[in-house]
Amino acid sequence: MQRKAIVIGATGLVGQYLVKQLSEIYDTLIVIARRPLRYINASIHFYQVNDFDNLAEICANIGADQNTDAFSCLGTTRKLAGSDEAFRKVDHDYNVSFAKLCREKGVENFFLLSAMNNDIDSRFLYNRVKAETEQSIRALGFKQLLIFRPSLLLGKHKGRTLENVSQNIFKVFSPLVPESLSIHPISARRVASAMTMSANNLYERRKFQSANLPSTTSIIENKQMLAMTRVKY
Repeated sequence: MQRKAIVIGATGLVGQYLVKQLSEIYDTLIVIARRPLRYINASIHFYQVNDFDNLAEICANIGADQNTDAFSCLGTTRKLAGSDEAFRKVDHDYNVSFAKLCREKGVENFFLLSAMNNDIDSRFLYNRVKAETEQSIRALGFKQLLIFRPSLLLGKHKGRTLENVSQNIFKVFSPLVPESLSIHPISARRVASAMTMSANNLYERRKFQSANLPSTTSIIENKQMLAMTRVKY
C-alpha cells in the first residue's frame, strides 16, 4: 500500500522542516499553502491557495481517503493576524475546517501542532484558542489524533519580536536549563522530527495491529518530544 499524506501550514517554522521529512517516508505528499515551498521533490504535490476560505474547493479536487494521514502546522499570532477575530480565524477556524474536510474524505489519522499551557478558560487569547482548536478537532472522531504541544520554538520567527528576544535570552542561560524541564525550548526541526517519528510509528503499528488499534487521542508534550529527538539541532 502506498503511503499518502496531506499538509497545511507547510511554510511555517515547523512546517518547512516537516514537509522535507515527510517527503522521505510518504510516497505522495500533498501540500496546500499560500506561498511557494522552499523544498520540493518528486513526491510532493503542491497546491497554492490564495485564501484559506476557499480550502473546500481545493480539497474537493484532492485524492484523500482512509489511507491518507493529515498534518496541520497552521498558526499565527495576534500581532500578525491584526485582530482577535483574525487570529481565531486562522488558528481555530481554518484548522477545524481542514480537519473536517479530511474527515469527510475518510481520513482517520490527524496530526496537529498546538502549544503548551492550553486552557479553555485562560484569560490569554492564544492559550484559549489553542485549547478550543484541540477540543473542536477531538469532536470530529478521528481514529488517531496526535496533538503536539511544544514550548518556545527555536528558529527565526518572522515578525515575532518577543519570541526572537526570548530565544536570545535562552542562549545565554541554556547551559543551566536541563531538557528534563518541560519549559525547555525546542527547535522547530525537533518538533517536526517528533511528528514524523510518530507518524512512522503509527504506520508500523497499523501494519501489524490494524484490527486491534483502538481510537485514541495522544498528547505529545514538550518534554516527550525532547526525549524522542535527543540529537540536538
